[in-house]
Amino acid sequence: MIRLFPCKRVPTLLAMMLALVLVAPAAYPADDNGAKEQAQRQLSQPGNNAPMWRDVREGVNPYQTTQVRGVETNVLVQPSGQSWRQLRPPVAAAGGSLIAAALLSMLAFYWWRGPIGVHDPATGKLIKRFSDAERFTHWTVAISVCVLGITGMIISFGKYMLLPVIGYTLFSWIAIFAKNLHNFVAPVFFCALPVMVVLFIRDNFPERGDLKWLLSFGGLFSKRGRETPSGRFNFGEKVLFWWMACILGAVLCASGAVMLFPNFEQGRELMQSANIVHVSCAMVMIFLAAFHIYIGTIGTRGAYQGMRTGYVDETWAKEHHELWYEAVKAGKAREHFADDVPQEVRAQVEQGLKT
Repeated sequence: MIRLFPCKRVPTLLAMMLALVLVAPAAYPADDNGAKEQAQRQLSQPGNNAPMWRDVREGVNPYQTTQVRGVETNVLVQPSGQSWRQLRPPVAAAGGSLIAAALLSMLAFYWWRGPIGVHDPATGKLIKRFSDAERFTHWTVAISVCVLGITGMIISFGKYMLLPVIGYTLFSWIAIFAKNLHNFVAPVFFCALPVMVVLFIRDNFPERGDLKWLLSFGGLFSKRGRETPSGRFNFGEKVLFWWMACILGAVLCASGAVMLFPNFEQGRELMQSANIVHVSCAMVMIFLAAFHIYIGTIGTRGAYQGMRTGYVDETWAKEHHELWYEAVKAGKAREHFADDVPQEVRAQVEQGLKT
């Protein structure tokens, strides 16, 4: 007969088993009320483990543990996660409707008004409207906002709009690329936005002419087609600056940092709340940026060339920002007339007023 265990080890094994039987109840005390409730439910509703899962959701189950230590690592089921999943689709739908409304309104305005130009011929005298630092910072922020906006919309709407059209494989590649590009461009926006605020904030405080511009809405809907006199930036541009750069930009940076750097021990509930705030503010940002892009490109002749080259024609300055033009002419503004302008820059500014 083959002996599986030596006789001398049998008493030791029996002692260890007895110790486990005696110690286990003390280490894991049974919940008599929960056990009775579960037993009764098995009779009335077989297969319904609601009491157990309620304990798991509340995090009070004594059998629920983990060897990984950190914020919420011992939470098996997070109730707020379901609320977050249910809230995301309507938030995205509302944001999509807002962006669609912006595009339709711009299309209607362009069809009705067309591009806003100048009434008098260009004089050829150019004003240095933006410095190199201002233009570099503006384009850094502008390009990063466009990249973040496009990739963010792919992340938010791609599942509903792209996936049914291009299929799972291609959408997977696009979504992964969009997510990584979003994450790496975000720090550029974090760094450039405060610099832009510092550079432009002094010209965006309220001044004379703003109330008149507001009451007439800048003259954009007037029959004469001439704008209401304004300073370096009109009231509409100031509203966009304070909302987009100072308010929404700050909230987007803060909420984005919460999601982008989870190593600072923020919990999942905080990150989910930050996601809802981030998506909501991003949709409003895209809505406002759409109008800014429209006015600064096809909506106003010469505006794009002004930010691209830094120079605007004297006629453009007088018709679009008359109060600022008068200050430049009187030598009271930081900006000034420029004589040593390269010929190719002059050609770009002149062409911008025509096309």
